[in-house]
Amino acid sequence: MDNRIFQTITNPVIMRLTILPILILFQANLIVAQTSLAEIDLEKGKYNVGFKHYTTSDSTRTYSRAYDYTNKEVDRPIPVSMWYPSEQNLDDLEPFQVLDYLEILKEEEEWEHLPNEQILNWFYYANTPANQKHLVEKTTAHHNSEFSKGRFPVVIYAPSYQASSIENFSLCEYLASHGFVVISSPSRGTKTRWFSINNAMEMETQARDVEFLMKEARKIPIADNDKIAIMGFSFGGLSNIIVQNRNDKVKAIVSLDGTERYQYGILNQSPSFDAQNIDVPYMHMAQKDIPETVLIEDKIDAELNTRFQLFDSITNSRTHQLKFHNLTHSYFSTLGVLFADRDKRQDKSDIEIMKSYKLVTLYTLNFLNSALNQLDKASTFIENDPSSNGIANDLITQKIKQSSIEDIFTFRDFNDLASGQNYENLSQFYDSIIKKHPSFKIAEGNLNTLGLQLVFNPNTASQGVNVFLLATRLYPNSANLYDSLAEGYLFNGIEEKAIESFEKSLELNPQNQNAISRLRQLRK
Repeated sequence: MDNRIFQTITNPVIMRLTILPILILFQANLIVAQTSLAEIDLEKGKYNVGFKHYTTSDSTRTYSRAYDYTNKEVDRPIPVSMWYPSEQNLDDLEPFQVLDYLEILKEEEEWEHLPNEQILNWFYYANTPANQKHLVEKTTAHHNSEFSKGRFPVVIYAPSYQASSIENFSLCEYLASHGFVVISSPSRGTKTRWFSINNAMEMETQARDVEFLMKEARKIPIADNDKIAIMGFSFGGLSNIIVQNRNDKVKAIVSLDGTERYQYGILNQSPSFDAQNIDVPYMHMAQKDIPETVLIEDKIDAELNTRFQLFDSITNSRTHQLKFHNLTHSYFSTLGVLFADRDKRQDKSDIEIMKSYKLVTLYTLNFLNSALNQLDKASTFIENDPSSNGIANDLITQKIKQSSIEDIFTFRDFNDLASGQNYENLSQFYDSIIKKHPSFKIAEGNLNTLGLQLVFNPNTASQGVNVFLLATRLYPNSANLYDSLAEGYLFNGIEEKAIESFEKSLELNPQNQNAISRLRQLRK
């Protein structure tokens, strides 16, 4: 794909003055969008949405502000946008407006002092009544509201080519309302705000920014840093592949029409890249086929519609590829849906675009709930054919590829997940694991050791009992496990249950001297 065309269609936020010479060629083909957040109608989860924005810095790299016209270098600034679950009563807090997000865009574009009335003129958004109405639309985010209680999976978002951290704010709010912490920083060049002509270098720079955010997530008190996914739109998809290749902490990848589909050659320029190292669940959501007229007029390689070298090269993970037949590239972001001019040669109606964008958010949520939270309902959704989820076949087509290596699930994997839910509902949890991994077996000795470790720790004693209840279900003829269960009850002060379990142990092994001794003491 021609890089000039690629950069044009993937960067709707670049300042007007930098791309006007290119876009003027296609002016006759553009029409203004008529959309709204209310019409997109994302189904909010059970949490209120908090939002914080701040700027920190990476002292290991230097940076210059492009329009300060100075040789002075500073530590690389990292603006951070964060959406998170909140349970605070929000009656006295005003929700963010779209304009509030665009003020963050101004800051990240290094035009902090630009008057707000110039935003629609300056950042290549048509200054129309429809777009002016967008500025005052209310979102679901509330600035600096309190964190919810508990711990939540983390999603790191990598924006498109030179784009803002807030380009997909509606999707980020939606995920936060459903129990995810989402953090993002702008897509910035290595030396200044703007990318150089060396896209491979800029990919590595964005990858380092994503890794910086992974470290930043450790400071968030409600973040579960054992459950991290990375999500990227367009150019951000390239950097996310690099990040996953060199970070075992990444557990899943979501790609919103990521450039790894179109620019595989850039990935191959990274010393960190190896398709065989992609060993976590990966979902790529792609744009519709580009019409022949557009391919010819914009000098785009027709193979773009069919070739996906990365997907074909992945062998060590379960991969999902979805094609959205009513979406062109720009509409995988909130700003694109709301503000981007429509191309009458290929774009669908605004109603169809909003409906499909809503489906993008739905698939993203279910994929993350499946990969990070192991939710059966979510796993079923993403494994279903779209028609089984009530989605018309002409909206989405799906391709799923199995891993070519055996998916080995170990007791360590089981324990990591079980501990994440405080060893509650273990019987139901075990059944769900067996459905996915029928060959999985737990050794009796492992359960006994784990249960005793938990029981004798005052902070986890009741959790140990839960482990023994599962163990005695799996090994109902084990006198030793019933003896350990009885010790667990006894340590927790539940003597009646302890007596029952010691008696069951003696029934299975009348020579159990520990049970005989314990029962004698308990019956005095």
